[in-house]
Amino acid sequence: QVQVAETGGGLVQVGESLRISCVLSGATSRDRALGWFRQAPGKERELVEFINWSGVRLVSEPMRGRFTISIDNSKNAAYLQMRGLKPEDTARYYCAAHRGPGGSGRLDDYDIWGQGTQVSVSS
Repeated sequence: QVQVAETGGGLVQVGESLRISCVLSGATSRDRALGWFRQAPGKERELVEFINWSGVRLVSEPMRGRFTISIDNSKNAAYLQMRGLKPEDTARYYCAAHRGPGGSGRLDDYDIWGQGTQVSVSS
């Protein structure tokens, strides 16, 4: 059974940094790309960034320059390093496994989702 699990959320102050982690089980990162999505209250779930086993990645424009995704194929894990956090980054962050190894920015292309981890940025 393929699963993903997130860890590392929390409450931080404006401008601080936070790293959240995602571990894939039941498959390898060479089988499935991994993506980070987020959903704030009252808003739709949106792509943050995805990465595949070869390091190809795509970051959404609002996070460009502040968020960086990385992958450790030996651990089947993906990490999201967030810097310069803003109150508008407050959301529940979800890791998801893509249906295949390449990855994409489309939510519908991801079929395995974690429970999410809350990131709250206080001003």
